[in-house]
Amino acid sequence: MSSRHRTPSRSTLALLVTVLAVVAALLAVPQAPDAAAADGLRLTAVSARPGLVTAGDVLITATVPKEQPLAGVRLSLDGADVTGAFRPDPEAHTLTGLLDQLRVGTNRLVAEAGSLRAQLILTNHPAAGPVISGPHESPYLCTTDRFKLVDGSTLGAPLDDDCSIRTRVDYAYRSTAGKTLPLPDPSVRPDDLAWTTTSTGAEVPFLIRIETGTLNRAIYQISMLHDPATDAPSAFHRGPGWNDRLIYTFGGGCRRGWYTQGTNTGGVLDPTMLGRGYAVASASLNVFGNNCNDLLAAETMMMIKERFVEQYGDPLFTIGWGSSGGSYQSHQIADNYPGLLDGIVVGQSFPDVTSATNFTLFDSRLLHRYFTEVAPDTFSQDQQRRVAGFLSWGSIKNLSDGAKRLDPVAEFPDGLPTDLRYHPETNPDGARADVYDHTVNVYGRDPDTGFARRPLDNVGVQYGLAALNAGTITVDQFLDLNEGIGGLDLDAKPTPRRTKADPNARAAGYRTGRILNGGAGLAGTPIIDYRAYSEDAVNGDIHMTTHGRATRARLTAANGDAANQVFLLEDNRYGGFSLNSPTLKYALTSMDSWLTGLVRDTAAGSAHTKAVRTKPAGLTDTCWSRDAEPRKIVQPLTPDNAGECGALYPVHTTPRLVAGAPFADDVVTCRLKPVDPADYAVPFTPAERGRLAQLFPDGVCDWTKPGVGQQPLEDTWLTFGG
Repeated sequence: MSSRHRTPSRSTLALLVTVLAVVAALLAVPQAPDAAAADGLRLTAVSARPGLVTAGDVLITATVPKEQPLAGVRLSLDGADVTGAFRPDPEAHTLTGLLDQLRVGTNRLVAEAGSLRAQLILTNHPAAGPVISGPHESPYLCTTDRFKLVDGSTLGAPLDDDCSIRTRVDYAYRSTAGKTLPLPDPSVRPDDLAWTTTSTGAEVPFLIRIETGTLNRAIYQISMLHDPATDAPSAFHRGPGWNDRLIYTFGGGCRRGWYTQGTNTGGVLDPTMLGRGYAVASASLNVFGNNCNDLLAAETMMMIKERFVEQYGDPLFTIGWGSSGGSYQSHQIADNYPGLLDGIVVGQSFPDVTSATNFTLFDSRLLHRYFTEVAPDTFSQDQQRRVAGFLSWGSIKNLSDGAKRLDPVAEFPDGLPTDLRYHPETNPDGARADVYDHTVNVYGRDPDTGFARRPLDNVGVQYGLAALNAGTITVDQFLDLNEGIGGLDLDAKPTPRRTKADPNARAAGYRTGRILNGGAGLAGTPIIDYRAYSEDAVNGDIHMTTHGRATRARLTAANGDAANQVFLLEDNRYGGFSLNSPTLKYALTSMDSWLTGLVRDTAAGSAHTKAVRTKPAGLTDTCWSRDAEPRKIVQPLTPDNAGECGALYPVHTTPRLVAGAPFADDVVTCRLKPVDPADYAVPFTPAERGRLAQLFPDGVCDWTKPGVGQQPLEDTWLTFGG
């Protein structure tokens, strides 16, 4: 584990914020991926953006005018000749080479061909990071000694405080009995070795090469089919087992997702993916149960994909693959850092961490406390459920427990010493275990407390409004609820006053994409949203269908339509996001076809237009019946529960939506308006109207207007300092 956590002084914090702002402004300047002279000699950084190179190496292509012989091109790096590192491709008339031993900081690459000259400035960052996410979090628990390899052994102790290990390669195989087993001696083929036919038609032995290493203080793995008896794969040699496509898997969770390296990845050994020939990559910081911070997840994925391209070559396309916390990452990386993912298949989806999910957990915590502590036995279970909007009454308690991610003392990763953990009385300078402090590089610190600022608010929210208007609860119950609901302070303790968002954090949430916009990279990204319906579980489930509809609402608001998103919906017989499901296998096949068509589309048009027009015929919103042999039902899946799909798998709301919020659920702080009797379907006495006005002296939420400070994404590829 690296150095102990210390809270900086306020003057140090102020200086740090100023420095980071300057650095971010400098680094956020858009950087072209190549440098070209007017006459056509061009240098392109293939594996990374020129200003965001990591780990000392980068794959470069020099494109040379046809009239210039390739043999006459000379390349130099900071004055040293590196021409020998480049391989010619006469057909494309290019030279491609893997440059290594770049120094940390600025490196100058120059290409010369006769009188032609091109230059590319490369900025290299340490293999341990950071690059775009801002200063490293501390404390940080190294877990290499608990990370298990395919043979059950571990990686052992880390080599340094950055939790590094030596990169290693192991082999496994798929047996004829359908098991993935370690291959202790790669030179010996097992008698029970299975064979597979990839999506490109190659018939190959089911031998799996697994690379394990560390980047950005994360443990990463890259797997692909490869026969160890043949030449090792490289950017210049691709074996028949790889179909030229990459799947990057993202793991779920969020609770305890801070201060740790983690002991798992999103998974790289799925037999369906590998059997079709995909390369599969992931990292421990791309599992939200280890790291509930989409910015750090994006940085990690960026670095692992760079490693992949440098070692194995540029894939035809990259598919993001993840459920629950994996859907956060898929959506936000595709939108905020376009080019890393070309298409995404998500399950049990949410738009982002900051808005819809946290709002629902926050409201559930307040409601659960009100119903059990403030005013017990004043609402029936059905009335409580109607106020919350959930299908299952048990969801209120379940989601209230999920609000531990908002509580800085509730849940720490296993192994983090107690003396490093925050406690308001015994260790006020300790590490705080909540999503906001874990994302403090974006939100900044409150100058008075030193804690992270929060984009969390419930001022003006009329809890239970729809239940009141439906006649499910009385006016007195409605008034009592809104008088006693209160809020949560910075330590997630109940307060009688409503919670107010920090305006700086709120603005940062919108500007930086922590609150999903949907109109940047995601506008041109094919999206298949698969859901195994689970809202009918006895104790409810946080993975509510409405959250997928929130993403669609944001896509529509940003782009005019959501035609690049497809919903696939079925029951939960296959256990969530499992490729045992024929529907999810269909999603993978369809995404491959979609992206193959998109890559081939060279006609004019916006990224959104291209994503829509290359969608495979017949791929549209669909649900499957609950029969033993499910029927395919093709219809638009809408939040109004229309049609047979709506009856089979109804969309239920959340406490915030019951209070009148839009389906996009992206309003942190609502704009206020005076209390209007026309908003209520039931009569109020003069005394009740007076009490309502006293409860909301500044007004109630006007959900017809954008939220306070709501604004578009500032730009893509933002950086917060390295």
